[in-house]
Amino acid sequence: MAADKEFIRLLKEHQKIIYKVCNLYMQSHADREDLFQEITLQAWKAYGNFRGDSKFSTWLYRVALNTAITFFRKEKKTTHIYTTDELPDIAGSGYDPIEDQTKAMYAAIGDLSKVDKAIVMLYLEDYSYSEISDLVGITANNVAVKMNRIKIKLKEETKKYLATA
Repeated sequence: MAADKEFIRLLKEHQKIIYKVCNLYMQSHADREDLFQEITLQAWKAYGNFRGDSKFSTWLYRVALNTAITFFRKEKKTTHIYTTDELPDIAGSGYDPIEDQTKAMYAAIGDLSKVDKAIVMLYLEDYSYSEISDLVGITANNVAVKMNRIKIKLKEETKKYLATA
């Protein structure tokens, strides 16, 4: 029973991790809710194996990412096509270049592979290349190379998105 309470406490303390993963891998609110529940369930099932060798947040990231990738494979139906109401209103008074750049960046991140999305998310959370390598299962040098390539790709894709908006 004490383990149950400890798990719930830790999960509440670190639930933002799960929300970030859900937002990164799922488009619709309903899909994000489903993924949140699935990650929580998988974390609960795996909690008995958590030895405390790493921080709980690191362990939870690993469970969340693995679950999201598996869930994403099962649930992916079609590529998301942006509708006109999702695009920025350049002609209207609501034009905000920072918001447009943010939308463009999220759209570009959304087009990355599952592993690259995970790397970007962890990088944005200030995880070191070494920590990212442990979570994703590739070498730190490979993380650095991938991150450099991802930055170039995101810059190009963001420019393309802004040019068409």
